[in-house]
Amino acid sequence: MPTQQIKGSKRYRQAVDMTDMTKTYSVADASALLNTLPKAKFDETVEVYAHLTVDPRKSDQMVRGTLKLPHGSGKTVRVIVFTENPDEAKAAGAEEAGLEDLIEKVSGGWTDFDVALSTTSAMKSVRKVARVLGPRGLMPNPKSGTVTDDIAAGINEVKGGRVEFKMDKTANVAIIVGKRSFSAEQVAENADAAIRTLSEAKPKGTAGKFIKSLALSATMSPSVKVDATPYNKS
Repeated sequence: MPTQQIKGSKRYRQAVDMTDMTKTYSVADASALLNTLPKAKFDETVEVYAHLTVDPRKSDQMVRGTLKLPHGSGKTVRVIVFTENPDEAKAAGAEEAGLEDLIEKVSGGWTDFDVALSTTSAMKSVRKVARVLGPRGLMPNPKSGTVTDDIAAGINEVKGGRVEFKMDKTANVAIIVGKRSFSAEQVAENADAAIRTLSEAKPKGTAGKFIKSLALSATMSPSVKVDATPYNKS
C-alpha cells in the first residue's frame, strides 16, 4: 500500500478526493474507479489486499498458493534455475541457470531475480542458500510449483502470468493483479480470479467468514474497498 510520502503527494490527495473512502464496491466497480484516478509517470502495479480471519501463529492455518492470471501480471519476470542442465534452462528463457556455481553466487548475497526454480534433485544443494532465499520469499517450494522437473514448462508458466501469494504474520495477503496500463476489465478479471483462488485456499476446519476485508490499490493510489461477501460463500 502507498507509503506516507506518497500519501502526502498532490496526486495522491487528488485521488483521495475522487474516491468515496466509506463505500464498498464490487470488483468491477472498484477497478473502473481505480482506472479513473490520476496516474503516476510510471506504470504502477495494481494489487488486491486481503485481511483474513485465520490465526497466522497456527501452522495449520497458513495460507499460500499460486494462480495464473487470465491477463498476466504485466511484470517482466526474471527467473533463475538451479539445475544440472543449465543450457536447457537458458534455452527455455531462464536469465541464469546452474547448480554449484549459481549457489555460490547466491550465497554471496546476489538476489537480482524475481523467481527461483529448482529441479527435484538439485534441492538438496539449494538448501545451502535457504538463509538467503527464505527471508526474501525466493526459496523454491513444491507447494508453490517452483520445484519441478519440467523446467521449460515451469519457466513458461512463471513468465506467462503465474503469481504467488502468502499470508504474512498479521493475516494480510497481497496479490499482484496487473498494471495501471491494463484496461479496467482486465484488472477486474484478474482480481476476481485472484480472490476466488484465495478463497479456495481457506484452511480446513476454519469456520465462518474467511476473508475479513478486501481492497484494490495501485502503487501510488488510495485503496478502494471491495465487497468480500461474494467470496465468503461456503
